[in-house]
Amino acid sequence: MKRILRTLPFVLKQIIRSPIRTCLTIGGIAIAMFLFSFVESMRNGVTAATTATAEDATLVVYRENRYCPFTSNLPEFYSDRIERIEGVANVVPVQILVNNCRASLDVVTYRGIPDGDLEKVLEPGWTIDEGSTTEWGRRGDAAIVGEALAVRRGLSVGDSFSAAGITVFVSGILKSEAPQDRNVAYVRLPFLQESIKRGGTGGTVTQFSVKVKDPMTLDVIASQIDEAFEHDEFPTSTRSEKAFVGQAAKDIIELVGFASWLGWGALFTVFALVANAIIIAMRDRIRDHAVLQTLGFTGGLIGMMVVIEGAILGLTGGAIGVLAAWVVARVGRYSMTMEGLNVEISSDPIILVIGITIALALGVLAGIVPAWRVSRLEISQCFRAV
Repeated sequence: MKRILRTLPFVLKQIIRSPIRTCLTIGGIAIAMFLFSFVESMRNGVTAATTATAEDATLVVYRENRYCPFTSNLPEFYSDRIERIEGVANVVPVQILVNNCRASLDVVTYRGIPDGDLEKVLEPGWTIDEGSTTEWGRRGDAAIVGEALAVRRGLSVGDSFSAAGITVFVSGILKSEAPQDRNVAYVRLPFLQESIKRGGTGGTVTQFSVKVKDPMTLDVIASQIDEAFEHDEFPTSTRSEKAFVGQAAKDIIELVGFASWLGWGALFTVFALVANAIIIAMRDRIRDHAVLQTLGFTGGLIGMMVVIEGAILGLTGGAIGVLAAWVVARVGRYSMTMEGLNVEISSDPIILVIGITIALALGVLAGIVPAWRVSRLEISQCFRAV
């Protein structure tokens, strides 16, 4: 082991000796690993937004056969009938307004909720990072803005901003673990209803957020809700929140599924770049290897030096690319929005570890075959090849 460690300075000198080739190789690896890591961040975001857990206790009641908040209209008085169903903890009518119903990276989603119901619709673990809910309850056009939306739009408490024809005053910045809460602006229900109808009265909402007492009864209660309104003028379609997001964001899920193939292609590119760089380097260093053997370096040690070179190239390029992807996702706070529902591009630090580990492993694998070939060369063969 000590002998291998002593060879590190020599390996580094060999890498630096061809700066153009080394920079191009590392740059290519960095670009490929950036693509792979960003695709993985998208995939992790989709998984987090659509995978149900045992703690999920929220149902979304939507208008049947509707696909966008603009087309889903339900009478607000439905909330009383839903609340009487056994097992329902609370019901919150929600009006939703978006500036773009199609898939996009920068959508502003307004959620109008009744006074006093803010805590009922938020997932556990939320805090108001700036401002307070006091101003939100006192001022008609006030909005509690999710931290991700605030970062994207550069908003702070006291600012005003406009989207979808609505101007609101930022009274607080919401910090939450739930992606759906981090990317929306919560406003008061009467204000949003009247703004949409341009001064008219409310009476209809987009959906109902229903919390159940026992998460195990989600499917049963969903069926009971739909059966209660099956023959009404406005029939409903009720699903768990995660299932609702998965259905609405199916285009995004398909897009991410296709992008996964690009991620695998990026890994193949990393392998090819490292292998190509090492093979070319070995051709240039045949005389050096002969000299090393005359100095007492065994074939196995020379082969190990080749593997270490591949590992260094893969690790350096991979670290640069993965770190760049993580910073972009972290700073940009990007989310893919479809029909007012958000799928965040994850900035989980575990992606850093996975990406760097994969790049290191590919660098080692790419160096094994050239290392094996070099280790089997005799001194006489090296000099004849010069």
